[in-house]
Amino acid sequence: MKKPQPTHPNTVSVTFQVSHCNRTPTMALKEDFEEHAEKAKTLPENTSNENKLILYGLYKHATVGNVNTSRPGMFNMKDRAKWDAWKAVEGKSQEEAMNDYITKVKQLKEEAAGSA
Repeated sequence: MKKPQPTHPNTVSVTFQVSHCNRTPTMALKEDFEEHAEKAKTLPENTSNENKLILYGLYKHATVGNVNTSRPGMFNMKDRAKWDAWKAVEGKSQEEAMNDYITKVKQLKEEAAGSA
């Protein structure tokens, strides 16, 4: 097949390759994180409280950042445990927390599939 000839001597034929994916790495990570947050909702009920707290702390840190509230009182043990789990990941970047959350959900899903 013959290439079309320019109609004017100073005309240049240019070909562009268009990328179908304009997502930045951060956008891709956020989408992957949100996808795994949905998957976490389908974890088996027998997922240990320890693992649930790890996921909670990572999720909270990924979405909010470092702890920004005071620690609940000692008679509010459930909220205190959640706060402690969030505090435990303080200092990580939100991107690190997202990556760690994704990894943990994958691990728990694999363990659940292996024991089913």
